[in-house]
Amino acid sequence: MDLRTTYLGIELKNPIIIGASNLVLDIEMAKKIENAGAAAIVYKSLFEEQLHLEAAQLEDDLHEYDERSAEMTSLFPHIEHSGPKAHLMALKKLKESVSIPVIASLNCLYDVSWVEYAQNLEKTGVDALELNFYSTISDVDKTPKQIEDERVELVRKIKESVSIPVSVKLSPFYTNIMNVVTRMDESGADGFVLFNRLFQPDVDVDAQELIMPYNLSHKGDNRLPLRFAGLLSGNIEADICGNTGIMDGKDVVSMLLVGADTVQVVSAIYKNGVIQISRMLEEVELWMKEHNYTSISEFKGKLSKKNSKDPHAYKRAQYVDFLMKSKEYLKKYPVN
Repeated sequence: MDLRTTYLGIELKNPIIIGASNLVLDIEMAKKIENAGAAAIVYKSLFEEQLHLEAAQLEDDLHEYDERSAEMTSLFPHIEHSGPKAHLMALKKLKESVSIPVIASLNCLYDVSWVEYAQNLEKTGVDALELNFYSTISDVDKTPKQIEDERVELVRKIKESVSIPVSVKLSPFYTNIMNVVTRMDESGADGFVLFNRLFQPDVDVDAQELIMPYNLSHKGDNRLPLRFAGLLSGNIEADICGNTGIMDGKDVVSMLLVGADTVQVVSAIYKNGVIQISRMLEEVELWMKEHNYTSISEFKGKLSKKNSKDPHAYKRAQYVDFLMKSKEYLKKYPVN
């Protein structure tokens, strides 16, 4: 079976990409991921905020014992936090250690930082850059238009500052995600990752404090990106990558059927190990064989809105139809 696909102008041997996570921080683990069949790797995001916090912590630690003696003002020589250098060195080492494409990921606080860090990441030799637009809006005075305009302008600036392909990993929480993606597409984005899985706080009711549990995805969590991948496929120039809830080969196939070019996988590997990559690829090949397909291009986008024979498949009428058939559904799936 021909599992080849193209993402960000890069030909991949199959559609499975390992998403940004701690999985690839260890070179040996990255090699295992490559050997299991992954087509590309997204390196863990470079967070500007994390660098600032680390620098502040280092400063506090170095000066904790200052002036404990009348004869001393500091116990340590002046040391500066290394900033992004350690991240860039590790990324460069990973790129040199594997033969599959490596994509850098970036999340910054300020426009000037986005551009500067994007240029530094490009110098490591990575094949592409993923803009991780992960943020929690807490400013009540900021309008949706202001937020969207800033993001669209950032895409334009970064595209002008680097020569490698640039993708955008988006949250689904925009007023009109279709409009935002279309505007970013027009600003030069080469691809979109649908969607960013945001970490949400929980509450420990006994300790009466906020906690941050692991936020792994589950089977069925792919339905929102599935819908919007189907809506966008064939209507934008950029490529589409499905993310969240991609747990097995059937999830990969479903994303391809609605028009995605690739998928990103993280939780499935944490839950099942690296071997899950090989299993997923085997499941995709088996499905293709059962349905007489020899290449992904033969069925990719078959169920997208643009190619679907059902005019109501992606519209509100689909929900209304479900309500009208609710009695039939309850007969099929009785509630005890």
